[in-house]
Amino acid sequence: MARLLIIDDEPNLLYSLQKTLQSEELEIITAETGCAGIDLVKEFQPDAVILDVRLPDMSGLDVFNEIRRIDTKLPVIIFTAHSTTETAIEATKRGAYEYLLKPVQFDQLQDIINRAIKISRMSHVPTTFGEVDYDSTTDTIIGRSPAMQKVYKAIGRAAPQDVTVLIQGESGTGKEMVAKAIYHHSQRKDGPFMAINCASIPDSLLESELFGHERGAYTGADRQRIGKYEQVDGGTLFLDEIGDMSPSTQAKVLRLLQDGSFERVGSNETIRADVRIISATNRDLDKMVESGEFRQDLYYRLNVFSIELPPLRKRVEDIPALVEHFIKTAGNHVVNSVRGISDDALTALIQHDWPGNVRELQSVIKHCLIQTVGELITPESLPSSCLNNLVNEAEKANSELNSRSLSEIHQHVEELLSSGEEDLHRKVHAGIDRILLPSVLNHVDGSQVQAAQILGIARSTLRSRIEDLGISIEKRIRTEEE
Repeated sequence: MARLLIIDDEPNLLYSLQKTLQSEELEIITAETGCAGIDLVKEFQPDAVILDVRLPDMSGLDVFNEIRRIDTKLPVIIFTAHSTTETAIEATKRGAYEYLLKPVQFDQLQDIINRAIKISRMSHVPTTFGEVDYDSTTDTIIGRSPAMQKVYKAIGRAAPQDVTVLIQGESGTGKEMVAKAIYHHSQRKDGPFMAINCASIPDSLLESELFGHERGAYTGADRQRIGKYEQVDGGTLFLDEIGDMSPSTQAKVLRLLQDGSFERVGSNETIRADVRIISATNRDLDKMVESGEFRQDLYYRLNVFSIELPPLRKRVEDIPALVEHFIKTAGNHVVNSVRGISDDALTALIQHDWPGNVRELQSVIKHCLIQTVGELITPESLPSSCLNNLVNEAEKANSELNSRSLSEIHQHVEELLSSGEEDLHRKVHAGIDRILLPSVLNHVDGSQVQAAQILGIARSTLRSRIEDLGISIEKRIRTEEE
């Protein structure tokens, strides 16, 4: 469960925020003074902090400085009124995650808190590879396949070098986890870490999110804003879905990579920052460069070192370990008694195409944990999309069997024709009946009434065929009277 600390001297606001934000996934801790808030940071190690800049015992900026001394990576969201905006801006320049003006819209606050907690986890929880230790406080990239071994080696080579890294792969392959691993194994691991999803932010706002803006830079810019690039000075910036960036923003990012300088939107003042950029995309940048959608010079700057993540369908040998991992780690979200998966259910997962990759597999396992009664996931628990290939394989096998049987019949007919035989209709059907009739009778435990119904013939015809062909199944046949 994530933990949010709110430091504010307004009891009504604290009560309102606690009631509104508290959930099964988020614990709320509150403090009405700066000193109490600092003590709670030390004691409870929250995942994020909301801090009012006006407190009864000390200034919010002093509280922020003390929090930074305790934990340099802890995201602090500044709460401010219009009269204290300058203090909030100063705190943001020093590394505060965000600042908000009171009163704030709940949706806006919830979104910022969620992103801050995510950043906090990425900054604090290191990433390891290989064997999973479920008692540790680390994230583990799962997979021992040759394809994943190449990824691990690439991370090991890239992490200690202070160069840009481009991570490419389909959606759901774990690009964010790889970026996090590079950060935690880099020389900047003690510095700040920020992440921006270029696809989730409207193009008109992405430039401001990256570089900040001055008051009056555009409609709605009622105050100065410090961009993420400036905030993360000395640290690492992760640009996810870089292929969705507009041409104008691409040009500014290119300048960043060339000399580390930029201007806030609406300003002529040049600002410099020392930031390492890790980028990721699920799009084919080579094709985008050819079509003119992505700048070639920017591509070369981002692609100093490239890591290609394999789709799950190309490393199916890792699926059993991933399934085990997701079953064991799902306890925070799903209460169940599941301990493993049956062989036939696992076979179905291995045969699935996984267009959504590891993220899809994780969702499927959560679905199964809800559906499963007992200790083993069975095919009945799987979503229908994961059974298609299993059904197709059965249909294919059945089709091959039917084709083989028809081929044998065709060969038999050709042999009869070649030998000059006559009365072929009776002879061919006799061969079929010698297989068909005993099978049907055995299926119905010898009941001629049921067999005749299945065959679609009269019972007298069935009896006559049995006698004519001399089928020896007397012990299996029952008359209707019996």
